[in-house]
Amino acid sequence: MTDFVAAGVDRIRRDAPLVHNVTNLVAMTLSANVLIAAGASPIMSAAPEESGILAGFSGALVVNIGTLTRDWIEGAHAAVAGARAAGRPWVLDPVGVGATPFRRETTDALIAQRPRIVRGNASEIMALAGSGSGGKGVDSTTGSDAAAESAARLARDTGAVIAVTGAVDLVTDGNRTLTVANGHELLTRTTASGCALTALIGAWAAVLDDPLEATAGALAAYGVAAELAAARTAGCGSFVPALLDALGALDGTTAARLARIA
Repeated sequence: MTDFVAAGVDRIRRDAPLVHNVTNLVAMTLSANVLIAAGASPIMSAAPEESGILAGFSGALVVNIGTLTRDWIEGAHAAVAGARAAGRPWVLDPVGVGATPFRRETTDALIAQRPRIVRGNASEIMALAGSGSGGKGVDSTTGSDAAAESAARLARDTGAVIAVTGAVDLVTDGNRTLTVANGHELLTRTTASGCALTALIGAWAAVLDDPLEATAGALAAYGVAAELAAARTAGCGSFVPALLDALGALDGTTAARLARIA
């Protein structure tokens, strides 16, 4: 069950995939640092003039709607077009999708472009599936288990692997479902930790062919690193540096041994 976890961790170290991020202003630094710590190579650009070119030669594209502007939307669509033309996987993070009509309209247009993977909290996934209000701003108001049916339906409707993150993460392609029980509550008290996780999923999608395994493997590796980091820290302030240290030191054997995937 965890062989693909070891393979993903080690292949990212070996291949150093370039991951293009059209992401939000809050998440850029942590997302880039998480990718570097894991062994990947990040590039951040939402400029319409170049985002399609960058996505075309990157190993994967990550699109995160956290801080929307009209220029950002134009750049995101250019990047998605570039990734699709080159056959590159792309990952969508629909941050706060249920908070405003602007976010919902933007996400609907992006979903129509067939992302390979969508990662969100339970409220976001339920809002996308039409079975919830979308949570409190960008925060979830329900657990991942409550979103299981919505996630499976959304996966079948869109053709994407859907990841619902929470205390226990759920990953489904509409037919197969995995749960990942790794992680630590300090992640919920760290700004942009979920956005950085989505960036890491992009790196995994660049090196593993099965998007279900890529997503579950990234969730497990990130969760294992969070557990190792939390054991060495006193609280929120020291957690992020420790998380980056743990990701940087993590090897495939350790990640597979500590992964709790069912």
